[in-house]
Amino acid sequence: MEADSTPDAESTLPVSTRGARRGRPAATIYDIAKLAGVNPSTVSRALSKPGRINVKTEERIHAAAKELNYRLNPMARALPTGRTNSLGLLLADITNPMFFNVVRGAESAASKRGYTLLLAESQESSEREAAAAERLSPSVDGLVLVTSRLSDEEIVELADQRPLVVINRKVHGIPGIVPEIGPGIEQALAHLGALGHTAIGFVSGPVNSWMNRARWAELLERAPALGMTIVEIGPGKPTLDGGAATLARVVASGVTAVLAYNDLMAIGLMRAAQESGIDVPGKLSIIGFDDIFGSDFTSPQLSTVRTPLGAIGDRAVRLMMQLLDEDAGAPPHRDAEVALVTELVVRGSTGPAAH
Repeated sequence: MEADSTPDAESTLPVSTRGARRGRPAATIYDIAKLAGVNPSTVSRALSKPGRINVKTEERIHAAAKELNYRLNPMARALPTGRTNSLGLLLADITNPMFFNVVRGAESAASKRGYTLLLAESQESSEREAAAAERLSPSVDGLVLVTSRLSDEEIVELADQRPLVVINRKVHGIPGIVPEIGPGIEQALAHLGALGHTAIGFVSGPVNSWMNRARWAELLERAPALGMTIVEIGPGKPTLDGGAATLARVVASGVTAVLAYNDLMAIGLMRAAQESGIDVPGKLSIIGFDDIFGSDFTSPQLSTVRTPLGAIGDRAVRLMMQLLDEDAGAPPHRDAEVALVTELVVRGSTGPAAH
């Protein structure tokens, strides 16, 4: 005698809901495959590597997974595949607004591939960064280091353990994303030159910052060629307080304009100058770097060399995806790339040189 094929109330419930009520297992890829009318292997590909199968089929699979209230378990999937579908993003200072758009760009790129970002910060400490990388490595498929404070040797050693991408840093043999700083610095110096400034200062940041050294080297090469003298003032902490602490040395140097390592230092210097009765830009012109969120909240608004932070985060994660795909034997895929170029944003903190 055949069983009654009429669905009862329980059989129409999503599998995971029935399991919750009766203690049965939640929905599996086999349940999704049956509902979507595809093979379980196709379901696995659709859920673990989005964009690798027919779009309509993938949509049907996701609709079935949603109907069954299926939730992917990254740790369970990692057991047979070795993949966690997670990436570690290590930041030098999570409170620095410079990182906001980097994280947003990275998160957008990661989510498109079904990946989750795990964040950690080093608080500008190479020791903390090394410890954070050690903690994250077993739980992620790759690491992205943002303005790393590790030495080149430490980064190379870390890359031997996990796929690695660095941002704002160049290390031989390690994939990295670095914007073109030349155009923005050239524009900044030309802008100051047109305003009559001939004595320029660079308020430098952390001594172990690759980007700090790169910006100073670019300024040191370009400023004299434009008939300007330039002096390095620092190093200092890349914070508001770090910028404020340089005021006495800026004044003693006799410069009429400064470029600061980042916007936070520039804003800190501006505040300290104003509190000391030094008019900005009447007596001192100030330019920052990065164009962080809030750089136009100051009075006057901060002139700055804009860095395409969101695009850098996006590019870094897509580069990591290429590395992981190639490691897995997938054919290399290269997206069309847009140049990551810096540019000067002129606001109110720069003006004619004082005489």
